Amino acid sequence: MPQLIPEVEHYSLVIEIGNMPVRVNTGDREFLRILENRYAGYVTSAKNAEIEFDVELAAPGNADPDAEVHVAQQNGKWSLTRGDFRAEWEPAKRRGWIRQTPNPFSIDAVLRIVHTLVLAKQGGFLVHAASAIRNGKAFIFAGVSEAGKTTISRLAPPDVTLLTDEISYVRRRDDGYVAFGTPFTGELAKLGENVSAPIAALYLLAKGRENRIEPVPAGEAARCLLANLLFFAEDEELVQATFYAAFEFVKRVSVSRLTFVPDARVWELIR
Repeated sequence: MPQLIPEVEHYSLVIEIGNMPVRVNTGDREFLRILENRYAGYVTSAKNAEIEFDVELAAPGNADPDAEVHVAQQNGKWSLTRGDFRAEWEPAKRRGWIRQTPNPFSIDAVLRIVHTLVLAKQGGFLVHAASAIRNGKAFIFAGVSEAGKTTISRLAPPDVTLLTDEISYVRRRDDGYVAFGTPFTGELAKLGENVSAPIAALYLLAKGRENRIEPVPAGEAARCLLANLLFFAEDEELVQATFYAAFEFVKRVSVSRLTFVPDARVWELIR
């Protein structure tokens, strides 16, 4: 009599960031709990997902999360690799797979990469920037490391809703741009609120001896924005789309340099 092979139980959850639901399937209940904790506030009960990933867990071995990321497309499939994961995504089928160690950091990277690929075709992007909502309007604070993203987030008064202190999510709409909260955290180690608002301004951060706001010419604004965009793909078409997205953004959104003293009074200028 042939031996019956027991069925492997599967678990899944949907992680929705920027109004884009992604279903993650796993055969490991403990990994599911890790994801539920990591993306608390971004796990939804949505039945339909725009993208679906099957996750296969592997032993840590010599996994290196600091290794270089490679993202390339061939025959309609995207290949994503880093020292701690390998993944493949086929947009036409809206499905893919991830092979990674049992930690939330690898899938974090995969989600960021996939979101950048989707957003690039829609005129949006992910950017190294803090962002927050005040009086129904979103403000983005971009800058290199130590420019003050975490500082200005920490100084935010009670009437401000923090979207992120590290990676901001920008979608293009017919009448402008919208910023969404993200679970991608910086030094604050605090998930942003899963809400959104139309973007009123982009501030390029600089620390100084006084609080002041100065307009930035469009060319300089676009260069500074491009320097802070997250983009990984070795794909000429998407690279051009990303350049276009940055120049369109600075044409339609106010961009200024915000020089500030690390003091809560800087928020008196942001309304």
